[in-house]
Parts: sequence; structure tokens; C-alpha cells
Amino acid sequence: MTDNGSETGFDAKTAMAGLDGWRINDSGAIEKSFKFEDFSRAFAFMARVALLAEKANHHPDWSNSYNRVDIALKTHDKGSLTQKDIDLAGAIDAL
Repeated sequence: MTDNGSETGFDAKTAMAGLDGWRINDSGAIEKSFKFEDFSRAFAFMARVALLAEKANHHPDWSNSYNRVDIALKTHDKGSLTQKDIDLAGAIDAL
């Protein structure tokens, strides 16, 4: 479920305007795939994301296959996208 802004004032599509390469998936999460030169670089990226996620107390759903990391963000306790997802996506992109 994506919050269309009708109840909370949060408009996911507008909030995502500053994000590059993220899209809303069928489950209402925002997702992006990252590709690296090799497994070590992909794993190092995941470690950096983990530190961001812990600091924000907001944790991604993700998977890793060799040099690719797929990340999905959705605020689980709200059942929809929130500003926390947008903020973490922006921080991930800044790595």
C-alpha cells in the first residue's frame, strides 16, 4: 500500500522526485538494484547501508547475489511508504 497523501499529507511520488533510479514496486515499497564490480564491493556497500539503517532505526529488505544488491524500503509498522523510506533511500544514494 502506498500512502497517496490523502490522510497524512505524504505524497510518495512527489517525495521520490529527488531520488534517482528508485521505483515503487507491486507491494508498495520503493526499490532499486545496485551493481558493483565484484562481490567484495557489493558486500562493503551492504555494510555501509547497514550502518545507515541502524543509525536511522529503519531497516531495508534486501538481497545480494554476487555483485548485485537489491534494496526495497517500506515502513513496515505503517504498511506504506513514509518519509523515513525516502530519507534512507537518499542516504543510500549518497554513499
